Amino acid sequence: MSFADLGLSDELLLAIKDSAYVEPTPIQKKAIPYVLMGRDMLACAQTGTGKTASFVLPMIDILAQSQAKARMPRAIILEPTRELASQVSESFERYGKHHRLLKALLIGGISLTPQEKQIERGADVLIATPGRFLDCYERGLLLLHDVKIFVIDEADRMLDMGFIPDVERIVKRLPKTRQTLLFSATILPEIRRLADAFLNDPKEISVSPPTMTAETVEQFLIGVEEGEKDAAFAQLIKKEGVQSAIIFCNRKKRVDELARLLKKKGFDTAPLHGDMSQPKRMETLDMLRDGNLVFLVASDVAARGLDIPKVSHIFNYDVPVNPEDYIHRIGRTGRAGRPGRALMLVTPEDGEQLGEILRMTGEKIPWMPLEGRVAPEIDSSEQAKSKHRRQRGRKRAGPLHNKAKVAPSKKSKRERPKKSKSKEPAQEQREAAPTKPQGHTKPEEPDWEVPAFLADPPPPVPRARDTRRRKKG
Repeated sequence: MSFADLGLSDELLLAIKDSAYVEPTPIQKKAIPYVLMGRDMLACAQTGTGKTASFVLPMIDILAQSQAKARMPRAIILEPTRELASQVSESFERYGKHHRLLKALLIGGISLTPQEKQIERGADVLIATPGRFLDCYERGLLLLHDVKIFVIDEADRMLDMGFIPDVERIVKRLPKTRQTLLFSATILPEIRRLADAFLNDPKEISVSPPTMTAETVEQFLIGVEEGEKDAAFAQLIKKEGVQSAIIFCNRKKRVDELARLLKKKGFDTAPLHGDMSQPKRMETLDMLRDGNLVFLVASDVAARGLDIPKVSHIFNYDVPVNPEDYIHRIGRTGRAGRPGRALMLVTPEDGEQLGEILRMTGEKIPWMPLEGRVAPEIDSSEQAKSKHRRQRGRKRAGPLHNKAKVAPSKKSKRERPKKSKSKEPAQEQREAAPTKPQGHTKPEEPDWEVPAFLADPPPPVPRARDTRRRKKG
């Protein structure tokens, strides 16, 4: 099946041809006809399978039939992160270059003034993050009664980031007669509940199990001790001959630390995480896309939906806490049929998380040895799960929570006089106690009589009365 068989317009087919796409992906083959029919849809597909084009392409043909009015968008696309929103905006511009459609990108971290101007002139489609969208609506910049298509992209990521209450607030303000499309890489029970609440008789599409990894990605595990991570990682990236790579860490602080370390060792590196300003984040991603950056050290803000075809390697410096994040991370390579490699450093403390990843994917990921290094034993079995939890519990509790293991302090080693209930030993202890220095002793009472005029204080002198007149007022 070709794109022409899906019922798309000639102008759109020309734009697809200019983008060098030959045939649609499985999710595009199944989704595009139902979007053109106006059906609500719940679509599940693994990351990197062309989900964005599956709703952007038919939307362009639908919106081309009429024009937008000022402050009255006809389509809304919600994205969980600014990077994803910017990427969808670029896709809309690329595929719609032969149509006279207007778009507005509403994301935080940058000035609202240019975005407000885009809304004022009239936008056929708004591509936004939930927070900035609600900000514009509450300022009175948007009128939503003309919305025909509403898209919630990366719904599972919305759930993880806590955006679902904002999405529910937006849905309440939209017209009931609309087409709603919900796309997600994984269908969790909460996502199913949202689909039941937002969608009307939806068509459900799933092109592959949500726990599968892309076939074009080679996966490897590298066992290391926690204290040898940095040295082993430097050895690994030298061995791999990386063209372009994303390195994932679990914490923002670790992202900055690793980026500085690699840059100090002479590698072309830049960090990316949520605490950076939006212009800096976009500049960093553009450098990676243009081939001006080799290593991008990132948090999970870069794990979803980013389409950078030139990424040849994904390195998991830290094992992800959630097993689903592993699929999203390694999905940044091996895109559009290109080969990719995903390598993950694993310490003995990561055995439980590794076991959950292996059980979720159902795959046996091979171990890769590093020359000159002995890999530690790592237990990822189901039986080791409770063992790892007990060890972490003891580590968190520490010695202060276990009185039997508390070492005596210096004060407790001093010999102190023991208290006794009997009076005689106590009297002996008082007599045996050293006397205070002479300078601090109480002076003895004098042996002469005190005179009467010193013993009895003089009577108080009566205070003279103030006879001056005081001014009234």
